[in-house]
Amino acid sequence: MRLRIQATSKPLAGRYCPPGDKSISHRVAILGGLARGTSVIEGFLEAADTRATLAAMASLGAEVTESEGRIRITGGRLEAGNRTLDLGNSGTGMRLLAGMLSGRPELIGHTLTLIGDESLSARPMDRIIRPLSEMGARIGSREGRAPLSIEPQALHGIRYAMPVASAQVKSALLLAGLVADGATVVVEPGPSRDHTERLLPAFGVDLLDGAPGVGVRGGAELRATELRVPGDLSSASFVMAAALMVPGSRVEVDNVGLNPTRDGVLRIIDAMGGRVERLSDETVGLEPVGRLAVHGEGLRGLEIPPAWVPLAIDEFPIVMAMAAAAEGETVIRGARELRVKESDRLAVMCEALAAVGVDVTETPDGAVIRGGRVRGGRVDSHGDHRIAMSMAVLGLVSEGDIVVERAQWIETSYPGFVDDMVALGADMQWEADDD
Repeated sequence: MRLRIQATSKPLAGRYCPPGDKSISHRVAILGGLARGTSVIEGFLEAADTRATLAAMASLGAEVTESEGRIRITGGRLEAGNRTLDLGNSGTGMRLLAGMLSGRPELIGHTLTLIGDESLSARPMDRIIRPLSEMGARIGSREGRAPLSIEPQALHGIRYAMPVASAQVKSALLLAGLVADGATVVVEPGPSRDHTERLLPAFGVDLLDGAPGVGVRGGAELRATELRVPGDLSSASFVMAAALMVPGSRVEVDNVGLNPTRDGVLRIIDAMGGRVERLSDETVGLEPVGRLAVHGEGLRGLEIPPAWVPLAIDEFPIVMAMAAAAEGETVIRGARELRVKESDRLAVMCEALAAVGVDVTETPDGAVIRGGRVRGGRVDSHGDHRIAMSMAVLGLVSEGDIVVERAQWIETSYPGFVDDMVALGADMQWEADDD
């Protein structure tokens, strides 16, 4: 399917509640399946990626039921009922499950295989295979890529200094450490999202202070809990960017997660001169949540500090779209990690921006974007949901239509994106592919 976007004829306006946080939804699906008793989860993200993780836990013996907008997960002991687990396009699901499965004592003697689609099968998995192998894990791969063949083994704890900050690697090791002998401590070179560290105590696991790292001790028993997943800031960033880019817009964003380990996009927006008001703040479970008002009053280019990159790693496609619409030059450095996402996001976004008339130069670890004019044109998402949504948002301020090919990949993380944008006043229409 392709998506056609026309420039808006009037400001965007309304109240908006983003879908449940994708990162947290993956984690509660896994932890709920490990915990004894029945966990009740409200606000779980209804998207292909998170559904794949939840289905994997169900295949491993967790009982999953749904009613009245809540998901109930009864766990406590895994079983190798289905030994091939399809994670679709979900890199988070694959990496976290690889860590969790590597040492499960009830699965020793079995072999489990994690598979994914073409895009996921091209993404690097060595970054988890290496440290998990140091713990004693036995993981086969296709030259460091999926499918992953996992033979659960008795593990031992390690202290691991990560070469690059990564919440997925950190979480995979902490999940493995839950059943390892001794303590497992992860030390990062910089901050990454800390949802796993916030969730583990909610499921009854005490964290170890391995300053400057974080850790767990093997043998902890997880207990079921009840929690509400806050709205996803990454998903909300597309709507916020649209409101910032379209002059005169005012959009209120309700129940959005404001975790300080992933608020880089808010820092970047502020530095670009974007006006975002915090109308309220609260804490939902262990996560900070708030209500924001976003105003369309113009953006300006900036040089993004490399230290902000890990705090906004998933939002850089939409940051690049905002830079294209902003006045002046935006410089991005220290973002090489974007090359190993669902696509090479630096290359694909630079290619897409150039295709719609933006003056952009790709660099080895970033880009230079000279904003102010977007002519319009046809772009390919390259199977990347965030590329598709970012270019769709940019179409709202384009001189001509922007058509996004293979936009159906939006379904992997944000199935309601087009409906939400249309409700706020955007002009977007799905079109069938040509025969």
